[in-house]
Amino acid sequence: MHRHANGEVHAHPVGGAHHHHHDPAHEHTHEHAEPATRVVTVEQRVLAVNDQHAAENRAWLAKRGIVALNLISSPGTGKTLLLERTLERLKSRVSCAVITGDQQTDNDKQRIARTGVPVEQIETHDSCHLDAARVGQTLPLVVKPDTRLLFIENVGNMVCPAAFDLGEAFQVALLSTTEGEDKPVKYPTLFAGAKVVVLTKLDLAPHLDWDLAACRRSIQQVHPGVFVFELSAKTGEGMDAWCAYLERLVG
Repeated sequence: MHRHANGEVHAHPVGGAHHHHHDPAHEHTHEHAEPATRVVTVEQRVLAVNDQHAAENRAWLAKRGIVALNLISSPGTGKTLLLERTLERLKSRVSCAVITGDQQTDNDKQRIARTGVPVEQIETHDSCHLDAARVGQTLPLVVKPDTRLLFIENVGNMVCPAAFDLGEAFQVALLSTTEGEDKPVKYPTLFAGAKVVVLTKLDLAPHLDWDLAACRRSIQQVHPGVFVFELSAKTGEGMDAWCAYLERLVG
């Protein structure tokens, strides 16, 4: 199930349902139309319930003056390292908290906990994305009275997480230099909906057959005018601008 940037729900057949060739003399149209209708209806209900929880999360955060960012990328883009370096830099200036999602393990929670910032892990098991209900259950566990900035590190996946509103202020799309310049064109829903794009692992660019200009064009093709940060969490290049932006978000 996917939701496009324009809000449309795109249904995929389930249970191996496909079109079959058959004798025109024995048309049974209702046998094919009804399951497809049912799939769309179920998916719409799932998204509607999720959106209700997201609205509740958004109100809960707004009441406390907290800005929440939903970080989405493929696995291995460097979300956790970026969070570690960001939290270290903001530590004395902005009170932060983190919710991190993975299918299994609390490895990322352990890494982030070493920064001293409150963090909670959500293990999604068979699910490929976080949902608003689970995030809502976790908010009271991780948010402190002085929290002003909440990072939600979504499950590594460029498709499904983009369809599920968690109650965040906006989505941040991450893309590393190791992934190829055309990912924004291949996965347009994420990049079209994200307010900010972060290009990571810039330190590796000189060692790769990677074209920064082409990558910039791909991003702008999908989302003209979107703001892009280009940085390396490992070397610190571009981190000052990124952290200054986050500080401005919370005033």
